[in-house]
Amino acid sequence: MSLRAAALALTATAGLTVLPASPQPSTPAASATTAASSSSASGRPSADALARYHHQRPTWKSCVLGPGDAAGQELEKAGARCADVTVPLDYAHPDGRTITVAVSRIKAADTAHRVGSLLLNTGGPGGQAVADPPWVRDAMKDVGGRYDIVGMDPRFVGRSTPLDCGWPTGSPFRWAGEDRAGFARVTALARDLADRCRKTNADVLPYVTTRDTARDMDVVRAVLGERRISYLGYSYGTYLGEVYATMFPGRTDRMVLDGVIDPARYSPRLLVGTEDANERALRHWAAWAAQRHAEYGLGATREAVLATVDRIRRTAAERPLVIGGGSSATYRLDVHTVPFVVFNGLSDDTDAARRSFASSVRTLHQAARGRHAEPDADFASALDFLLKGGAGGSAYGSVQTAILCGDVPAPRDPEVYWRDVRRSRERHPLMGPFTHDITPCAFWDRPRERATVVRRDFPALMVNATGDPRTTYAGATAMHGAWASSRLVTVAGSDRHGVYGAYGDDCADSTVNAYLRTGRLPAADITCSGPRPDGDSAAAG
Repeated sequence: MSLRAAALALTATAGLTVLPASPQPSTPAASATTAASSSSASGRPSADALARYHHQRPTWKSCVLGPGDAAGQELEKAGARCADVTVPLDYAHPDGRTITVAVSRIKAADTAHRVGSLLLNTGGPGGQAVADPPWVRDAMKDVGGRYDIVGMDPRFVGRSTPLDCGWPTGSPFRWAGEDRAGFARVTALARDLADRCRKTNADVLPYVTTRDTARDMDVVRAVLGERRISYLGYSYGTYLGEVYATMFPGRTDRMVLDGVIDPARYSPRLLVGTEDANERALRHWAAWAAQRHAEYGLGATREAVLATVDRIRRTAAERPLVIGGGSSATYRLDVHTVPFVVFNGLSDDTDAARRSFASSVRTLHQAARGRHAEPDADFASALDFLLKGGAGGSAYGSVQTAILCGDVPAPRDPEVYWRDVRRSRERHPLMGPFTHDITPCAFWDRPRERATVVRRDFPALMVNATGDPRTTYAGATAMHGAWASSRLVTVAGSDRHGVYGAYGDDCADSTVNAYLRTGRLPAADITCSGPRPDGDSAAAG
């Protein structure tokens, strides 16, 4: 995910640009036993086996891929250069097939006080980071000039060797439906999506994992000539940082984790447990929308706005809501996809994000009342991503799912999901059937490696909002407790997912920048008040 757009985790609406895959022949997928026997206890092969990767000299070139490459042009304007780094597909067989990971770099301007390289991952999983160095450098203010700021598209993401299963959607996440027949429909979709990936990409799926991305990070570290590398990770990127610090001890310098995932809870069902936070965020948005009833027409009280949202969902259960057909394409949203739109609008409580979400709900409300409902450009793009796999959605959804399914096994029996959906519906009638629903991971091959048992301690700086609806504050406090040497920056009264450099909280931003400048963590945990749009308070209700 890019935090310059909507701050999302496990769902996204960002377009992707990909480069051709390596033409080298595939080697058979290694079993976990084979991988373990040819690697060290940390899960990586010997330095000699990787020497040719560590010592490669990539060609640094313009980041612009063509006249329509806005991200490349922004990188060019910021003085960045781009390169492709070659890595093994299978680290248990480093002499076999190779792939490339794309990197961008803005070199340090203050060479007299240079700290080193700062590697970025802004989430997903499946999100690009090559485009992120310019805005991160701006967020770092004066300390930005002391780092080489490096964006890396993880393997099979963005400009790296691509993976695309040809999905007709940008996300496999759906609402389970009102009854068993509805659940059967989403189960059939999940099975079909898994089959599409298996038929088109079976040779690489075992290697679309967080552990292999961490191994790629260490190759990039060596190629950059760094003994240790600093790291800034958001959302899923926090889990990637936790795994890297565990697999490669002593090779991480300053680490900032924003929107923290508790690795004990990391699994294909990572959204389970976020229901309360999402429902609070929905109530806070509803109160905001009620104050603007004259503009959006969704209800004059919080309860009225929530009732409007519920009526939209109930109408979608009776008939699809038709959106567009005038100046835009025609989209049909049913009971499985309308809750996705609601969930997708709750990760950012800034005024601009709330307005965008309110506009989308207003459009749904018009369609539910049988009126012509034309989406604005942002909503049309999001619907194209969700319902058609457009704007790079097919690739994004494919890679995101492959990582989640490839890291940790999911329950195989659909009855497990149906039972959980029914139980969750009693307490969380809107969010429960979404977060507990079945996904393609139920039909995926088992991971070839066990998930990383994250190290017991590391002196990282963590940042999390108390109302974060994607990576909950409880997860951040659990991880902070596990890493006793860490410090936690709490952004109180905020429903924002992803804070540093993207939210406008001077307290959080200055704390992170001070740490990146000096390498010294705060003496104690810090609580920031968080910026509140239009004087609204997320803590009220």
